[in-house]
Amino acid sequence: MTPKPWQRLNPATWLWPLPAIVAWVLCWTLFRTVWEQGLALPWSLALASALGVVLSLWGVSWWRRTLIAVGFPVSLALTLGLLGGSAVPAWAWLLPLGLLLLVYPVNAWRDAPLFPTPLNALTELPTLAPLPAGAHVLDAGCGLGHGLQALRLAYPQAQLHGIEWSWPLRALCALRCPWARVRQGDIWRADWSAYDMVYLFQRPESMARATAKAHAELRPGAWLVSLDFEATPHICTASLRTPGGKMVWLYQAPLSVPAGENP
Repeated sequence: MTPKPWQRLNPATWLWPLPAIVAWVLCWTLFRTVWEQGLALPWSLALASALGVVLSLWGVSWWRRTLIAVGFPVSLALTLGLLGGSAVPAWAWLLPLGLLLLVYPVNAWRDAPLFPTPLNALTELPTLAPLPAGAHVLDAGCGLGHGLQALRLAYPQAQLHGIEWSWPLRALCALRCPWARVRQGDIWRADWSAYDMVYLFQRPESMARATAKAHAELRPGAWLVSLDFEATPHICTASLRTPGGKMVWLYQAPLSVPAGENP
């Protein structure tokens, strides 16, 4: 299949490690530019490291994003070490780590990494889970808003909501999706009872927690929708395959399980 023009321009689709190399080159370019313009060395380091953290969103997995984010400060440390010392104070090396933790808080690591939902992944969803106009739909863990954009394409008349723990990602999501109500918060503490549909793109390890919460809070008739990961042992109401080959699993409350299984 020939890549579309927008796919060729998306660094997340480039052959690894090209996104990392491009990100590191951009960080070094920024660092050299601002340092040569007279910016103090620690702040030049901080600015270039901040760019690395932003560009880490190009990575499609946690370890790739981490490599992109730490590549510049680590390479700078090695370079200064080879030159026989460093003019950077010890505290300055904490800045890249602090920026990384700001975007990816530790207590969010148990949830899914920043895996974007393909734009056309949910277009067939209304055929299996029709919703009335004005229905409230939640993207639990909305990241940069890819899931919200896919939900808007599927349910243009719905009222879309997003919850994201990382406040920088929440801010960027709100800018990208001004038509949705996006707030910073913990998806596991939020009340799901007000929503007609809750959409998730989590990890297999967190699906049991998600279905337990849906079983306890979703009102009868509401939907839990999971991209890629099935919520076993619950019996799915329906499923569909996206144009990209991913599976979408649908569960209508009250969620049911096979005889002899605990919900």
